[in-house]
Amino acid sequence: MTELDDQSSDEIRGEPAAQSKAAAGKRGGLLGSSFVVSMGTMLSRVLGLVRDVVLANLLGAAPNADAFFVAFKIPNFLRRLFAEGAFAQAFVPVLTETREQGSHDAVKALVNRVAGVLGGSLFVLTALAMVMAPWVALIFAPGFSRDVAKLALTADLIVWTFPYLFFISLTGFCGAILNTYGRFAVPAYTPVLLNLSLIAAAVFWAPTMPEPALGLAMGVMLAGVLQLLFQLPSLHALKLTPKPVWDTQDAGVRKILMLMVPALFGVSVSQINLLFDTVLASLLPNGSVAWLYYSDRLTELPLGVFAIAIATVILPALSALNTRAAADEFSQTLTWAVRNVLLIAVPATVALWLLAEPILTALFQYGAFTTNDVTMAAASLRAYTLGLGAFMLIKVLAPGYYARQDMKTPVKIGIVAMVSNMVLNVLFVFPLMWYFDMGHVGLALATSASAWINAALLYRGLRRGGIPLTGVFDIRYMVRLLVAVTVMAGVIYVSVPDLRDWFAADMSWRVTRLLMIVTAGAVSFAGVLALLGLRVAEIKGPRSS
Repeated sequence: MTELDDQSSDEIRGEPAAQSKAAAGKRGGLLGSSFVVSMGTMLSRVLGLVRDVVLANLLGAAPNADAFFVAFKIPNFLRRLFAEGAFAQAFVPVLTETREQGSHDAVKALVNRVAGVLGGSLFVLTALAMVMAPWVALIFAPGFSRDVAKLALTADLIVWTFPYLFFISLTGFCGAILNTYGRFAVPAYTPVLLNLSLIAAAVFWAPTMPEPALGLAMGVMLAGVLQLLFQLPSLHALKLTPKPVWDTQDAGVRKILMLMVPALFGVSVSQINLLFDTVLASLLPNGSVAWLYYSDRLTELPLGVFAIAIATVILPALSALNTRAAADEFSQTLTWAVRNVLLIAVPATVALWLLAEPILTALFQYGAFTTNDVTMAAASLRAYTLGLGAFMLIKVLAPGYYARQDMKTPVKIGIVAMVSNMVLNVLFVFPLMWYFDMGHVGLALATSASAWINAALLYRGLRRGGIPLTGVFDIRYMVRLLVAVTVMAGVIYVSVPDLRDWFAADMSWRVTRLLMIVTAGAVSFAGVLALLGLRVAEIKGPRSS
């Protein structure tokens, strides 16, 4: 464990929270905390890519792959609303406020009541979804109704995957508590267990079953149990192990619920749009759901490793700064987050665009995954890549509202973004505008465009709400960034062999060559930034609070 995970004796004894928080601030800056989260997320995402390689080899883009990805995406989407979205954004500010102004006993009482209400609600929701699995499958994949066997398989898989929502949402609840107390490592490394479980299921379990996808679904449920159990010892060390109490009248619980409902339309809009893409993709030719899944997974790597890591760290910090009415520090923290997201998003966008086919070929084009699947997934990957910067900015801009317990503004912005996505889907995919018909690529492009609308409105709203974000688009900073990206793009472009060579080569050649190209691009990018005068001090950020 790092020093960020050390529990101060002040907190255990119940001494003033402000003292322990001040001590924590001396231990490290936001960059250090973000690094801890990033490393855990990086490991999880790398294992996630290994997982997807195994899944592509086992299922490819066949009908049972479409069924599994739909069954997995539904609870995973809801998980993001709870673990990374609405629940966390509502819970962390209230928990931080209670910790800042109250005693350890007050915090424990809030944790117990939230655990009871959240756990009870999730249990009922999960049970209903399992009983109504055929209808759930039809709602989220209406196009599967044309294939009775495919729809039935999706329903069977949902019965096994939906309990994951119960366990992983409680895991997110536990992780939010740990993050509030500066313990970032355990929540960051917890998702590794999902990937390990699915890899094990795909290698050892699924191949022995008449329907391999069923074995994978069972692996998903097992992963949820393991992730929850992994969090509990750290909560016990904080003397905050939940003892669920059902009390919807508790002031803290009611405040969280009040903040949570509108937050569902805030930070999670991008995920709602992606789920909507899955619904529409079920109406398109076989393979469309899988192509979107694989391309979305690649955009998730920089999103999860960097943007979500930064957002995870700044939310407790922003909440504390808001409680203390430290407006200048609040703006500086958000400015730091946006600048660092741009530092990653711009080169990641360019690299993914240039390396779409090589990455997909090196990772997935084995077994059941064909060269045509590579071509189709690459097209949607490029469309998603155009929105990568927006996806990442949304993650760090939304906490600026939630830390101030402003849920109404993100709701309005989220509704605008969702409506925009639906309109663009019609324009890009369906025969109403037949000359724009781009199939699954149109779905990805519409999602990217609506994400930029969302991010732009969030940014404008913060500026109008008294958060100046001074220096976000500093000319000198942006020029250095663009020059470095241009050099990186040139290095990558001249380094990529002909696509036919990628298709003909074996795994070792593909992976080795891809790593060499990525390394050359990253070194050139970092080197040019250093030559142009960018220093670590500029990206280190303010001290964590």
